[in-house]
Order: sequence, then structure tokens, then C-alpha cells
Amino acid sequence: QLQLVESGGGLVQPGGSLRLSCAASGFTFDAYAIGWFRQAPGKEREGVSCISGRAGRTNYADSVKGRFTISRDNAKNTVYLQMNSLKPEDTAVYYCAADPSILFRLCVVSKTYDYWGQGTQVTVSS
Repeated sequence: QLQLVESGGGLVQPGGSLRLSCAASGFTFDAYAIGWFRQAPGKEREGVSCISGRAGRTNYADSVKGRFTISRDNAKNTVYLQMNSLKPEDTAVYYCAADPSILFRLCVVSKTYDYWGQGTQVTVSS
């Protein structure tokens, strides 16, 4: 059974950092692209970043470029999202998602991933 579990969310002050983790099980992890998405109250879910399977190519939304870094450890079946210089507008529930065939050029904007985690709350506030 394929499972994605996010962790690492919490409350942080503006300018602070958090590292989110997405732990996967039940599938051939390195064959799947992983995306991070977020949804703030009253807003649509939006793409944040994505990373391809074996090649590890990365892509970012303009709003987080230079502040967030996505990486994966295929030996641990885990994808990370390092978030630095956090802003109040980064407050949202963050989700990871997995898909074996999503086009790389669409992986940060498409919401058609096959599998989704349950989300982890990130709150940026003083």
C-alpha cells in the first residue's frame, strides 16, 4: 500500500527556517517524481516545488525560488523541503505528492499527482 507521510511542520518566526520531510513506502520510490504543494485557508492549493525520480531534477514556484530547496534521499525513501527566510505568506498546510509519469515541466503546477500525503501545518508568525 503506497503511503506518504509528511512531518516537520510547526510554528516559526518570520525569517526562520523549517525542514519538511516526506517519507514514502509501498512503491519503487526512485521511479516517482515528488511534488510539494501548499494550501492556505481560503485559497487554492498551489505548487511549491518538485523533484524528478532518479535524475533528481528540481523545479520551484517563483514565490519560493532562492528560499526553498527540495532534495531526495532514495536510500531512505524520503524527500525534504528546506525552507529558509520564511514569510507569513508561507503559512499553509504543506502536502507532498507522488507520481510515476508526470511531465517534469508540469510537475510544480500540475495537481494530477496520483498519491497525496495528509499534510503538515506550517505557521509563520511573530
